[in-house]
Amino acid sequence: MGLRGFFLLAAKIWSFICYCFKRQARAIIQHQTVKYECIPLSPLSKHRLSMLKRKILVLDLDETLIHSHHDGVLRQTVKPGTPPDFVLKVNIDRHPVRFFVHKRPHVDYFLDVVSQWYDLVVFTASMEIYGAAVADKLDNNRGILKRRYYRQHCQLMQGSYTKQLTEICKDLSNNAIPIKSWFSEPTDISLLCLLPMLDALRFCHDVRSVLSRNLHLHKTV
Repeated sequence: MGLRGFFLLAAKIWSFICYCFKRQARAIIQHQTVKYECIPLSPLSKHRLSMLKRKILVLDLDETLIHSHHDGVLRQTVKPGTPPDFVLKVNIDRHPVRFFVHKRPHVDYFLDVVSQWYDLVVFTASMEIYGAAVADKLDNNRGILKRRYYRQHCQLMQGSYTKQLTEICKDLSNNAIPIKSWFSEPTDISLLCLLPMLDALRFCHDVRSVLSRNLHLHKTV
């Protein structure tokens, strides 16, 4: 190998090393702890908030706060070898089933923050024996996910279970927010991105006009 060939090879090796370093640095940045700065309220904001009824935030479980698969799933959406955050063992129709549950990135921090602003409600179309076990794990003895609704609270329409928010609250001026379904992406920050909006919505009398706009943007993404 001539001197020119040596330098060309060295340049390629250096370029590869730089690429690997940048990729690793990007991964570290994406996975570092992110916090939402909760700035203390001004006296005027405290007064306005005191005049409003504390709102309800309805939370789904599967593909929103967590993703899970069980023993009988042939095609898993999670990359093989990815360890679950916890495993649930439940009996369904007298048959033991193991669910491997993965928590959405930042879900624990998200629940910590929004529980200070809203009364949280879990509403899932899953069976209670499964949904209650998942909610217990997410609550982690904090007492923030006490109100829960399951499959028996849904309406069966054309073979699928539909959630009726009026089961939870008759006043639909306090509503829920759509979020992109999550399966296994480790760099997902959707829950963090919701915090500024949720922080602001608690000051609204009627959130439907804001949420309808957000729903339109959500559909166009």
